[in-house]
Amino acid sequence: MTLLLMAAGSGSRYGKLKQFDDLGPLGEFLMEFSIYDALENGFQHIVVVTKKENVDFLQNHLSDRLPKNIKLDVLAQELTDLPNGVAYTGERQKPWGTAHAVWTARKVIKTPFVVLNADDYYGKPAFKSAADFMQNTAHKDAFALVGYTLKDTLSEHGSVSRGVCTADHSNVLLSVKERTQLQWQEDKVVDLDSATEYTGNELVSMNYWICRPSLFEVIEDDLRTFFAKGENLDKGEIYIPFVIQEMVQSGKTTVHVLPSKGKWFGVTYASDRVMAVDSLAEMTQNGLYSSPLWN
Repeated sequence: MTLLLMAAGSGSRYGKLKQFDDLGPLGEFLMEFSIYDALENGFQHIVVVTKKENVDFLQNHLSDRLPKNIKLDVLAQELTDLPNGVAYTGERQKPWGTAHAVWTARKVIKTPFVVLNADDYYGKPAFKSAADFMQNTAHKDAFALVGYTLKDTLSEHGSVSRGVCTADHSNVLLSVKERTQLQWQEDKVVDLDSATEYTGNELVSMNYWICRPSLFEVIEDDLRTFFAKGENLDKGEIYIPFVIQEMVQSGKTTVHVLPSKGKWFGVTYASDRVMAVDSLAEMTQNGLYSSPLWN
């Protein structure tokens, strides 16, 4: 089983590269706790997609810490990495979105894999659920999403973006609606952009997806379509939730929603840092993690 971490973000609201912030008790990155939880549940291959200038640093940092039997690939997400026959000659700073980040790993991932954000903490139960799902032969062709309760994913320091999930009675995903400005208002959660109100008990996507290698071919097709249309090539992106939702709607896969039984937190704003540091310290003190994390 493979864990794919997306670590190519710029951290514009956080103020620095949050995926490399020393949040752990001994300066560990947040992604190291996800890697630790994955290894505890039988994952043996770690893939990290980051910016080109960070590849060598991250390769050395993780190689020095991970057990020697664990395969590690650190890859660069680059603007020029496009399907054969597709080229871009315009001016642009950022790569092509989270789906493109996942597609970057197409040559090194050949088995079911988990993809998640390197700058979020997902909790140990998420990795147990993912491992159980991938090892269940009844689900050998299906995808899955670990869902978190909306009210448990909000920030005290500003609005957040979340994908609000709708599922059927069997917890099969029907849709994910992206809401970009969610925050508490008195006793309800409101999306300031659309004025949509939520109770806070809804399940949301925090980009914890359980995928199959068939995803790479679909992403490549979407990249070709994106460039063929030629619209908004200077700023447009392709996002992994949209690609998977397209697969659901076209009947290419089924996505099961696995309610999380653990804690999630992220560092969207600089003010979220104290909470993250305190949470990791508390979990370490309570014995959920060793200190140092890597022996």
